[in-house]
Parts: sequence; C-alpha cells; structure tokens
Amino acid sequence: MLTVNDIATLRAHTARARGAQKSIALVATMGNLHEGHIELIRRARHCADYVVASIFVNPLQFGPDEDFATYPRTLEADRQQLEQAGCDLLFCPSVEAMYPNGKDAQARVSVPGVSWGLCGGARPGHFDGMATIVCKLLNMVQPDSALFGEKDYQQLAVIRAMVSGLDMPVTIIGVPTRRASDGLALSSRNGYLTEQERMQAPLLYGYLQQIAASIVDRGQVDQHLIDDCAQRIRQAGFQLEYLEVRNAINLSPILEGATKLAVLVAARLGKTRLIDNVTMALAGNR
Repeated sequence: MLTVNDIATLRAHTARARGAQKSIALVATMGNLHEGHIELIRRARHCADYVVASIFVNPLQFGPDEDFATYPRTLEADRQQLEQAGCDLLFCPSVEAMYPNGKDAQARVSVPGVSWGLCGGARPGHFDGMATIVCKLLNMVQPDSALFGEKDYQQLAVIRAMVSGLDMPVTIIGVPTRRASDGLALSSRNGYLTEQERMQAPLLYGYLQQIAASIVDRGQVDQHLIDDCAQRIRQAGFQLEYLEVRNAINLSPILEGATKLAVLVAARLGKTRLIDNVTMALAGNR
C-alpha cells in the first residue's frame, strides 16, 4: 500500500490507475479506524479495482467547543489495518495541504434542506465543513464510487444530495452499520466511554428498535411511544439531543406518502456524543 501526503502525488497515482482502465473507489475517514471502516474497505475492494482511503481530521466540521484537538489520531495502527484489508493507496494530507489559503478563505459547500435539523441543528456548520472536504476529496481522487457508513445517516444523505445537485460523476454507496455484539454502533468516539457508560450505551439502539417495531406493526408513527422512549433515555443518564422519525429518503419531517422511514437519535453520555438510526419500510411498501 502506498502512502501519500500531497495532492499532486495522489492525482498522479489515481491517473495512472485510471489510465490502466482500473475502476477506483474512495473511502474517506478521519482515522482511528474500527471494524466499520475496514468493512468499507472490503466492500470497496469488491466494487473497484483500485481502492483509495483518506485519513484527514477535518477542522471545518468541528465546532469551537468540540473535540478537534483531542480527536484520536492513530495513523500507524490505521495504516496496518488498511493494508491488511487490501487498500491500494492511503492519502493523509496536512491541514495546510487541504486548505493552503487557510480555513477562513476556503470556499465552502452548503447543501440546504437535508442538512437542516438533527445533527445539522445540534452542530451548526458541521455539514458545510463535511460537504466541503468530501467535495474536495471527490474532485482530487475522481473515483467511480465512494463508500460511506449508514451510521452517519444524515451525513450520507447530505453527500448524496451534494453529488446529485452538483452533477458529480460518482456513485455513492451506503454500507450498513457495523455493531458490537450488544448492538452498539461502532464509532471512533466509543473509546471516550467509561466502562460503566459502555454498558449503558447500547440502550439507545434498543429504544430505536422498539420504535421501529411499533411503526411496522401499526403502519404509522406512535408519537406517545417516541415521547416515552425519549423520557426513558433521559432517565438512563443520557443528555438527549434529538429522537425523531423522518422520511428515510430525503430526511424530510413530513411523513405523508413516505414508503420508508428512519428513526434517528443523538445523545451524550458523559463526554461522548453517540448517534444511531434504524430504518424500516411501511406496511404494503416493503
């Protein structure tokens, strides 16, 4: 596996692969890799001849009180995992390489509608920063496909809307959430959890499953159940940011006519912010 740090070298290698008639897949990450990331690499290996991964902790998508400075950086361990999974090229640029004129002068990508509310409401500016870096990476690599995990459901929806709205010639592939044996969605931030918090954290997924099962059984959303689950989440020690049911296709809060729904949650447990989701088809539309 090659490791490159500058954009010109990245482009030279991807151009060489493209010239050899190889299809290219991109997996963009912020490092501190876990099994969910490695599954993306494995899936990419199946759908492309040449797999590019990126590791870049993007300052544009962190708020002023968030964990940019302390976000885990584990490059050497990440490199070993990527190589074992079959990655061909790792791109790990500096902030200066990605934003040569500084963050404040960087042109930004904003995706209206789908980025509003949910994590977009809880973390102002986050999705503009995320869309900007993903747009830059797609332009640099020019892959045939790019793979993202469904745990970050709104992020995936924003990326799909951006690619469609900007007519970018890339296929975006969503990969199902990888979970621990107790149901907790794998996340780089799970390492912040204390031992006690780690035992509590899977409760979120359990409540999502309850809501989803109710929607499937009743064929409609039971707001009383959602409110009850929200209360129980708070009583379990979580600081709930949101618990909502949305249209799974476009994340609209308007559910009339929707054929697929998503239950989405974000909550803090101690100093760790956890997000998760469950999707379901409505009765008669599966």
